[in-house]
Amino acid sequence: MALSDQDIIKMMKIGKIKITPFSKDQLGAASIDLTLSNNWGIFKENYLGKTVDLNKTSFKKIIKNIKSDTMILNPGEMCLGKTREKISLSSDILATLEGRTRYARLGLTVHVTASLVQPGSSNHQVLEIVNLSPLRIILHEGMRISQISFHKLDTPTTKPYRKYGKAARVQ
Repeated sequence: MALSDQDIIKMMKIGKIKITPFSKDQLGAASIDLTLSNNWGIFKENYLGKTVDLNKTSFKKIIKNIKSDTMILNPGEMCLGKTREKISLSSDILATLEGRTRYARLGLTVHVTASLVQPGSSNHQVLEIVNLSPLRIILHEGMRISQISFHKLDTPTTKPYRKYGKAARVQ
């Protein structure tokens, strides 16, 4: 069952959904807007144009982390952007990340395929941001670039992400 704004607030009050920081003006009809922090991941220059064997190379090896109030994406470029908000979910709540229409219409995507926020997660979300437009796009810290919607599971998972997940437990 997808959660409405009223359901989201109820789940926040009983601690099944925690969002830090959170402001009520981020709440939509059935989602919460998420903002960009000043933490970015970009490809290391010595890997640009190279062939990468995914069986041998982790993204952690070819991405460098930087801090900046802005990020400029040229046409076709990608970066990782971390949300300012930390999302914590109980074992019976699943969430999905989506872009926002105003940016999608300009050719900006906020996740390549990683839209699922597992039940039991407790981390900042890392967005795979790609500029599909013919324009240079400037991203800003604090920008409401993404939204998250929530779904109630009929039964809690036996594998909460904060305990069993590998990649994103420390985000």
